[in-house]
Amino acid sequence: MQTEQTIEDMIERHVPPLMNVIHSQIESASCPESIKEAMLYSLNAGGKRIRPLLLIMAAQSYKPVTNSAYKLGAALEMIHTYSLIHDDLPSMDNDDYRRGKPTNHRVYGEALAILAGDALLTESFQLVSDISEDDMHPRDIVHITRRMSESAGIRGMVGGQVADIEGEDRALRLEELEWIHRHKTGALLEFAVEAGGILGGAPEGDIAALKIYAENLGLAFQIKDDILDVEGDAEIIGKPVGSDTDNQKSTYPSLLTLSEAKNKLDAHIQTAADALRTVSCDSSALLSILQYVAKRDR
Repeated sequence: MQTEQTIEDMIERHVPPLMNVIHSQIESASCPESIKEAMLYSLNAGGKRIRPLLLIMAAQSYKPVTNSAYKLGAALEMIHTYSLIHDDLPSMDNDDYRRGKPTNHRVYGEALAILAGDALLTESFQLVSDISEDDMHPRDIVHITRRMSESAGIRGMVGGQVADIEGEDRALRLEELEWIHRHKTGALLEFAVEAGGILGGAPEGDIAALKIYAENLGLAFQIKDDILDVEGDAEIIGKPVGSDTDNQKSTYPSLLTLSEAKNKLDAHIQTAADALRTVSCDSSALLSILQYVAKRDR
């Protein structure tokens, strides 16, 4: 059932309808224009949209994409974007730029940036509540809602962020670093493929395999980030190479070696690919996303 073979194909086909859902959801709201503008500013900042693409392609692996897939993907992108807005705040990472543009609080002020993040999180649940019962059984909608809350909250992304903050200025053990990344980054990736699989009607065995794929994809993504900070091209990455070392941040190369970090990356990529080989659908698009993560240069 798959037709897209590269991530560029997926972006070209699926990001425009995804963004249409996002814009319609926000622009139709009866609220001050300033909050709409702040929300859309960060949502329109670009990026590969890996999380919603994982969800959409997991669903499409089993049946044709419906608008419900774009609604779920939009909800996921809203959660991810809210987390970026809050990460950039002065009380968190205090960043002035993201993807080459001023961060939300630099443009709209700290108060409106906080509220924009809050609004994106709550709107994501509004979108999930609007999923058509023709596409998903009500009990599955309830399950998806609960899993999204777990993945975004203290059992997932927020919990990982707290552990990351508390681990600053000290050397972490490898197990601690992996726990942080499984929660801060991996939880939403795992939710993406689980939700897509459920929407597509995947059997339970496939859902379990897809979650193994996503768990290893998330760890591979972070290891690749750490490797690029050591040997990437600053012009391509968009930030100085070696910033993690300068900030004495625990990374896979610093806790292992660069060579061992690359071996660990390869192992997670292989485990994820092996999991895809066990599913009952055409998983070529999900494999393409995995290959992108392994080979990306930014």
